[in-house]
Amino acid sequence: MESRISGHTKLYCLIGSPVGHSGSPAMYNYSFERTGIDAAYLAFNIPLEETEKAVQALKTLGVGGFNVTMPDKTAVASYLDALSPAAKLIGACNTVTVGEDGKLTGHNTDGMGFVRNLHEHGIEVKGKRLVVLGAGGAATAICVQAALDGAAEIAIFNRGQGDFFPNGQRTVEKLRQAVPACRASITPLEDKDALARAVADCDILVNATRVGMKPLDGETLIDPALFRPELVVADTVYNPRETRMIQEAKAAGCRAAIGGIGMLLWQGVAAFKLFTGKDMPAQEVLEKFFS
Repeated sequence: MESRISGHTKLYCLIGSPVGHSGSPAMYNYSFERTGIDAAYLAFNIPLEETEKAVQALKTLGVGGFNVTMPDKTAVASYLDALSPAAKLIGACNTVTVGEDGKLTGHNTDGMGFVRNLHEHGIEVKGKRLVVLGAGGAATAICVQAALDGAAEIAIFNRGQGDFFPNGQRTVEKLRQAVPACRASITPLEDKDALARAVADCDILVNATRVGMKPLDGETLIDPALFRPELVVADTVYNPRETRMIQEAKAAGCRAAIGGIGMLLWQGVAAFKLFTGKDMPAQEVLEKFFS
């Protein structure tokens, strides 16, 4: 990389805490080199309380753009000049672009990555009925993007206790106001009969919870008896590559059983496009960093 750095090299970066485990620097720097872009990507450990200072510093430094990870995704939205429609509805940003006038615009590519991952498997969300398990950040991004992309109905299921259920209620209300053509609802996950009816009527079932991820890798929220050949099953969990839910969906012969690694890749591809206007070499990146 040293041979690529010059006085004209544009800086891009990731902020959040912790960031030491992130694969973003390797993925972006490889893509910059492969596409001939004079840029470099670093990761900065920025705790929540330092978010505003970090945004102002990056603006002063004239960075080309930056990504945002937890716990800064929600806080950063307050310090930007504008938000994309999805980011405004979600209330959180994972990508910030810098205009020629220096104005910062927040985007959320998590939902974009999920929808693109479905598309790569031959599945479109337009006109479809979704059941989404969870009401946290990933679930919110998926629900908002799916609604904006024309989903007919989104039924959210989340445990009735805790902070996420009220967040899901807020998401439903936002969608009702901003995307009234998409019917949105939220139901306690404990209502097993309602969940079974919703899964029986939906086209796409999405797990956007941590269930399936270590140390919950042996668990699932869905009775495999609910799976059927025409159902699409998708997970946001990417470690392990195939959760118990995805394995059982495959065994049941579902139309598609899609793991979360593609969502991780395609949200990065979307951010790269926003940053540079160019396409990330997605297949190369997939083979090099996600295999």
